[in-house]
Amino acid sequence: MIETISRDRLIELLELGAERRVAIIGDAMLDVYLRGDVDRISPEAPVPVVRVRDKELALGGAANVAQNVAAIGAQCDLVCAVGEDAEGQVVKAMLRDIKAEPRSVITIDRRTTTKTRVLARSQQIVRFDEEEDADIRGDEISALLDAAITAIDNADAVVFEDYNKGVLSPTLISPAMQNAKARNIPVVVDPKYRNFFAYAGATIFKPNRRELESALGAAVDIDHVESLPETFKRLGVEHLLLTLGEAGMALIAADGEVGRVPTTAREVYDVVGAGDTVTAYLATMLAGGATPAEAAVIANFAAGVEVAKLGAATVSIDEVIEAYDLFGMQDTIDASLA
Repeated sequence: MIETISRDRLIELLELGAERRVAIIGDAMLDVYLRGDVDRISPEAPVPVVRVRDKELALGGAANVAQNVAAIGAQCDLVCAVGEDAEGQVVKAMLRDIKAEPRSVITIDRRTTTKTRVLARSQQIVRFDEEEDADIRGDEISALLDAAITAIDNADAVVFEDYNKGVLSPTLISPAMQNAKARNIPVVVDPKYRNFFAYAGATIFKPNRRELESALGAAVDIDHVESLPETFKRLGVEHLLLTLGEAGMALIAADGEVGRVPTTAREVYDVVGAGDTVTAYLATMLAGGATPAEAAVIANFAAGVEVAKLGAATVSIDEVIEAYDLFGMQDTIDASLA
């Protein structure tokens, strides 16, 4: 059925979500932004020379999901791995600042995943990544699994945030999913290709369209749903949430019903981190009692706010309410499947 979300219901769910606790399990990263000016070409090679004026450090990956959950006001428990290096210490300190559960951050014998972006005049010149992405094994994955089970036992919703950096291996995913299902709490999954079909039972499975089509080996036509039952049979999930760029998002239920959520972005400045914001709002709203459709609509408003900011940014509940008021189409939002 088609149902709109009222302002009162929006505020109710935002307030309820802020009282909940969300466990996030996945790959944390440190994002580094080097901003400067370009006024000449290097004499050594035909590349621009960026004179760096500013350096900013930010939480990325699963850690950005955690800080968005914290920005909503909810408690967050991030199960992740960092290295015994300066970058790992920075990530730990930044997580302490958002009051994430410190026991869940496991130090392992590899470098902390770090992504450095060089920007000039608000344009990204280059990005370079420092990382090791093999599956974590042995005692280190056992420590991560213990932390994940403890986090799930105390959570109102769970996020699996997979960037294929080694935390979410089958050794961890299977027992963690079983524990979440045994507790009957919502599970939101942001997958990558390596373990794409390992999340049977998820409440909302959130690949982008390209990732889904790559995993299935076929195009997905959401306007003709005849093929969707086979897709859900392979995935074993309750809902698919597909991000469609300028077309917004589509929430598809296992019975083939499709709900469209039009974009609310008025200005797109930087899409980095928008998916993390969507994931955080989905999980926190589900924890607060939202239906998948209501959670998708609210997450869509949050994404519209986030893309107007530079880098991986957080979105507060006040900003979501403001976006709702400014959008001017509250009465026409398609929140089917509610």
